[in-house]
Amino acid sequence: MSPEMSAEVSPEISSLSMAPVADSSPTTQRNRAVTVSGGAWLSNLRLAVLASIADYVATQRTALDVAGFDAAGDLLEEFVSRGKCLRSTFMYLGWLSGAAPSSAALSAAASLELLHAFALLQDDVMDQSSERRGLPAAHVKLARWYRESGLSGSAERFGESAATLLGDMCLIWAEQMLRESGIDAHRLQRIWPRYDAMRIELAVGQFGDLASDVRDLPSLDAVLDVARRKSGNYTVRRPLEIGAAMAGCDDRTLAQLGRYGAAVGEAFQLRDDLLGVFGSPAITGKPSGGDLLERKATSVVVTAHHLADEPARLRLVELVNSDDLDETQLDCFKTLIVTTGAAQRIEDMIGHRVELARNALDELAIDDAVQRALDDLAVACAKRSA
Repeated sequence: MSPEMSAEVSPEISSLSMAPVADSSPTTQRNRAVTVSGGAWLSNLRLAVLASIADYVATQRTALDVAGFDAAGDLLEEFVSRGKCLRSTFMYLGWLSGAAPSSAALSAAASLELLHAFALLQDDVMDQSSERRGLPAAHVKLARWYRESGLSGSAERFGESAATLLGDMCLIWAEQMLRESGIDAHRLQRIWPRYDAMRIELAVGQFGDLASDVRDLPSLDAVLDVARRKSGNYTVRRPLEIGAAMAGCDDRTLAQLGRYGAAVGEAFQLRDDLLGVFGSPAITGKPSGGDLLERKATSVVVTAHHLADEPARLRLVELVNSDDLDETQLDCFKTLIVTTGAAQRIEDMIGHRVELARNALDELAIDDAVQRALDDLAVACAKRSA
């Protein structure tokens, strides 16, 4: 690793990139071919993506307005305005690994935010999550609108159904926005196998997540496979490969970017598992110990079971099988995870994957600025707090 590549991550990367921030004015970023030079490249890219998405949703929402359901359009516009734009960032960096900055490529990358909106909207319904990014989840807001409109029937049922349909619309619009981005058809033709693979992996991973229960104590390999499909590949590896394939990168570059993306994607998900236990609700926008409350079979919980001695394992089983966990029990659960060494084991796994990602970058013949950006993002994904 060169000295430049091993330097500390800039404040711009570590703060603005990895948490939703108050949006100043994305309008100034419209139709720009963003570069990755300069200290504010990541926030500039995020603002440009948000502006592109805002324009597209504002145009497409007329279909909802015509149906007399403008509340869904309002909700979607707000929903897509606060993301970190991580997937779009990786897809655009994939493009820059083989082509010059392009407003069309940025628009294509921004389409992944609609795919992500689809995933989040339906994930919250499946998990019965009441919050997303510190605000009421979409299905909760839609149920409230239904109730306040004085309509008959179950408001909760309506909210869940409407959020699911809104997610379906986002899935359709994501591909439509990609096709209409301005990227040449022959370039788009290169990406469809990976794009389809990404969507299938996401759905299969979600199936695995639904069927996963910590009471069954799956193996760590099984847990990581579900996480890899549902989150890791979909967050980093596939977007990066799609952007690079669209740019015309050769097979060697695609393979090395895939190695980097797989490692960073796993580090991202492992950090997510730690945040699901120890994250601050004020930062993550999710309940404290949410994964423990939902009895999710995450890498953290499964590792704790495997590392625990007999007394600790019996206590873990008792907590897992409790009907409800109060604050005292949650604190006990977290303490057991720490004392078994599970939290540190996951931290070590994260560090190892960042090292693998950086090694893959060392073997890439791409622009130095793009290489530095990917290195910074590998660290940011691993050290994020939200």
